[in-house]
Amino acid sequence: MNVVITGASKGIGKAIANKFAAAGARLFLCARNNGPLTETVNELKALYPNASFQCFTADLSVQQQAEDFASFCLSQGIPDVVVNNAGSYVPGNIIDEAPGTLESMLAVNLLSAYHLTRKLLPSMIQNKHGHIINMCSIAGLKAYPGGGSYSISKFALNGFNQNLRQELMPLGIKVTGVFPGAVLTDSWGDYDNTAKRIMEPSDIATMVYAATQLSAQAVVEDIVIRPLLGDL
Repeated sequence: MNVVITGASKGIGKAIANKFAAAGARLFLCARNNGPLTETVNELKALYPNASFQCFTADLSVQQQAEDFASFCLSQGIPDVVVNNAGSYVPGNIIDEAPGTLESMLAVNLLSAYHLTRKLLPSMIQNKHGHIINMCSIAGLKAYPGGGSYSISKFALNGFNQNLRQELMPLGIKVTGVFPGAVLTDSWGDYDNTAKRIMEPSDIATMVYAATQLSAQAVVEDIVIRPLLGDL
């Protein structure tokens, strides 16, 4: 199984890579910073010698770099699973956030997935097989104070996901949107999760992997997952 994962060096992306590596997948991992990505790949190689790893350093908010990563993947095989996980979180409010915040959030959280997916899809469609998984957010389901442009970008990614589902439905390609609530990633800084108030990246990875294990005629359209005690 060829699995493409963006934002794979840490957090949810790393947890998803871990899950597929444990299953012996052939992984194509991308992140913006080479150091953390190399550390992640070396760690996973040691844990899962039956998996294989290809890594690519790129800023996927830049269209050319997103397309270069897609070409890199296609040169070695047609993806079976594509996890559009790359993203960034900047809290703020529309009325007072810094100029350029919206453009930045859209580039990272929406356009990275848009350009990578468009480049990969022709081969997947020709193969009549594949699964696109978009890491959305509950911020793309309901607005909240402090969401600002981040929330706007996730609403946009949700729209991309829904349109893609409709377009690819008759072409043999599955599409799944994942909508996590609070997850213990770098976005939460030094948050003390001793009380287990928010979710672990492995929780999201478990659900993503499970969605890829269904029969060819079944698709999980949306995964909404929140902390047991609700949103913060």
